[in-house]
Amino acid sequence: MIRAIVLDIEGTTSPTDSVRTDLYGYTEQRLPAWLAENDSGAAESVIAQTRELAGEPAADTDRVAEILVGWLHSDVKAEPLKAAQGAICAQGFRAGALHGRFFDDVVPALRAWHEAGLPLYVYSSGSERNQRDWFAFAEAGDLSDLITDHFDLVTAGPKRESASYRTIADRIGVDAADILFLSDHPGELDAAVAAGWQVIGVHRAGEPNPPRPPHLWVATFDKVDLPS
Repeated sequence: MIRAIVLDIEGTTSPTDSVRTDLYGYTEQRLPAWLAENDSGAAESVIAQTRELAGEPAADTDRVAEILVGWLHSDVKAEPLKAAQGAICAQGFRAGALHGRFFDDVVPALRAWHEAGLPLYVYSSGSERNQRDWFAFAEAGDLSDLITDHFDLVTAGPKRESASYRTIADRIGVDAADILFLSDHPGELDAAVAAGWQVIGVHRAGEPNPPRPPHLWVATFDKVDLPS
């Protein structure tokens, strides 16, 4: 019986391009100025963590920006990068420059599952702050009420490690066997299965991650047949 659904974002609920072009592009454009303007405030921990991870304790804000942009282009899942992106994009969402974009089949499915009494959760490598804004400032309107809680690399752990999924199950108080995870990434599905979850892969036309056995794959959310 499915008692909770956990959703990936990039490539699953939303086009990969919408995340990487919109959020990554907005972050890259504003990152140097944000670091310089907030070096003794909101950006202080980002700068310190970046220096430590890069092994450059004397890096100035221009060099820190260069390092972070390099990680952004390489899709490195580094905590200070995600923190900076969350803060910068939060301003963009509230200024109306950014909006959460979803595949056409997603919002109707989320509403139907929510109305059926299924709690919905999000687990994404993007910061929890960005996740919440993605749903709150969606093109389809405020979808935040549909989501019970959010998890990211800081609150749950890496997405290809089974321990992360056990952490989420403990946090939401649902038995692993009663949780369904929807993701476009085979490695994430593998990790969730290793933690005892049920999974369905989502492979959409034009998205980069190819489907791989032994998982069941669907092309749209309306093809998800909830196991009982």
